[in-house]
Amino acid sequence: MISVLIVEDEEITAEGNRLFVERVPGFRVVGVTRSGGEALRVLRKQPADLVLLDFYLPDMHGLDVCRAMRAAGVLSDVIAVTSARDLSVVRSAVSVGVVQYLLKPFTFAALQEKLRLYASFRSSVDGAGEVSGQGEVDRALALLRDTAKSPLPKGMTQATMEAVVRELRGSPEGMPAQAVGSAIGVSRVTARRYLEHLVETGTAARVPQYGGVGRPELLYRLASATPDHGLPD
Repeated sequence: MISVLIVEDEEITAEGNRLFVERVPGFRVVGVTRSGGEALRVLRKQPADLVLLDFYLPDMHGLDVCRAMRAAGVLSDVIAVTSARDLSVVRSAVSVGVVQYLLKPFTFAALQEKLRLYASFRSSVDGAGEVSGQGEVDRALALLRDTAKSPLPKGMTQATMEAVVRELRGSPEGMPAQAVGSAIGVSRVTARRYLEHLVETGTAARVPQYGGVGRPELLYRLASATPDHGLPD
């Protein structure tokens, strides 16, 4: 069982992350902390196998948490769970040992895929002994970057999903499927399929808009009352 420490200052997001992790077989949450300092204190006493680390913490940046972990001899692996999209941050994350980088908001399927890849990597390098050669090292490291399985349902693409989420982010009051489709160049039916997937994963919510006579129009908007789990922020 892979032990996980969640480091996230937003209470609702932290709880959502905890619930998501505990839905993935082979993982268990051993703690939830709300600041970098608290995370370091916990890890020094009892290191977890894996840390889900938000970068924008109230007391210090996630990169500084990683550096402090290594300086203290804490060798827990780190998956960054953040809205930080600056390439310099991504480069720095690699340099301090971040093994996966997941942009907020994200779906359960996206997190599940990251955890699946991480678990595969761990199983390939667990135990003592030596590797047989370069090929074995390459295969183990490639497991962390495997993109063969998409976290989205069959027929959906990451690019279209990101476009849908961007449109919703720009309209906090909500948008109908027709408007989303027109904005990104797909049909209403296609847009609705993506929107319904976001609803099913808790990333978006349906909001009925009552106006004239007849059935209310359904709007979709990012779910502010749920954790940041959809696609890049």
